[in-house]
Amino acid sequence: MTYLYTVYSLCCLALVVAGVLEQRNHYRNLHRIPHRVLVNGIRGKSSITRLCAGALRGGNQVVVAKTTGTAARFIFPDASEEPVHRKFGIANVVEQIGIVRRAAVYHPDTLVIECMAVMPALQEINQSKLIRSNIGVLCNVREDHLAEMGPTLNDVARSLCRSMPVGGLCITAEKDRLAILEKEAARRNCRLIAVDPDSVTDREMAGFGWITFKENVAIALAVAEQLGVDRQSALVGMWSAPPDPGVLSVARVLHDSKRVRFANIFAANDPESTYMNIAQLESQHLISRPLTMLINCRPDRMERNGQMGALTARVEPESIVLIGEMTRSARGSVPAELQDRVVDLGGKLSPRRLLAEVMAATGDDSSIVAVGNIHGQGEVLLHELAALDSWSPQDHGRSDSMLRMPTNPGLTRFDRTALLERTRR
Repeated sequence: MTYLYTVYSLCCLALVVAGVLEQRNHYRNLHRIPHRVLVNGIRGKSSITRLCAGALRGGNQVVVAKTTGTAARFIFPDASEEPVHRKFGIANVVEQIGIVRRAAVYHPDTLVIECMAVMPALQEINQSKLIRSNIGVLCNVREDHLAEMGPTLNDVARSLCRSMPVGGLCITAEKDRLAILEKEAARRNCRLIAVDPDSVTDREMAGFGWITFKENVAIALAVAEQLGVDRQSALVGMWSAPPDPGVLSVARVLHDSKRVRFANIFAANDPESTYMNIAQLESQHLISRPLTMLINCRPDRMERNGQMGALTARVEPESIVLIGEMTRSARGSVPAELQDRVVDLGGKLSPRRLLAEVMAATGDDSSIVAVGNIHGQGEVLLHELAALDSWSPQDHGRSDSMLRMPTNPGLTRFDRTALLERTRR
């Protein structure tokens, strides 16, 4: 018995020693990165992470970034990127340790990293133990993850504030709950900077080859300013930054002889962000009426399914197409006056049948806005749409479909060894 206790005690001691050594090595890696920017909020984190990295690259800084969103990516200092590989495909905040270790190899001036924690306690651990950022970003407070951070939006705001750097500064575009953010920042001795989206001009926005929002650009410009990058250099860097795979996009697809504009808004999971995206696309005349609102439902997102069904009252589409599983959770929230516009394609349909049924429910020269969540039948539909021909507004031949991964011909991956040598100090 004494032998077993001895073995157990030695094992526990070895684990403690290993943990202490790992923590010290992690902190050493963090200290090799002068500036660490942690991007948190409900919607737009991945885009802001890429914009911040691009803005800083525009100022000739060595920047490493990591996104979590639709497709987690590790972004190298030359703006090339590769997927973040996860064991068993499961995301875990502990992966941030490996990201920091990998980033430190490049001796970057700045690490821009997206917060991947949802639970309030994990958000605080992510900041205080894993990233220890000196610049925080809290982009917005929206209606999502209420079960973990809610139940009210005020509670969500307080939860997100746990990622604010103590003694550092935080940049936000949130307006409705700015008072809560200011109070929480004061508790953490954190300087809060509220940006004005209207400070970004339409001419500056015209430089983007993909769809983003003034709020996101204003935040990235503020981060760049704090790190000594002038506005014009930051804008040039952002204009050339490759977008996130889940970026808001519109594709003009041709199915048989039917022309359709397809807007991929799956990445905007909460109803307010979804509505903002639809309004943005309509204001830019990238989509037009008649409008089909396609809602992809998931059995583990019943509340979100219902929120999207209720959103049809504000959008007022000419037709409503439900795909995925547990579609009745969305249909039950559709207003009574719109029930006759619903086409329920629930269940796991074959790819070809799914595409055919969706197109049959959509008129010629109309638009589809795809909302809800991309996983499941949403991914199946996007895969089928990506194989279709596309059309141009002038009907002159083919144009590239934005369903495909956007590319940036001005950026090329150069030799990693040369990069390492260039960035060593």
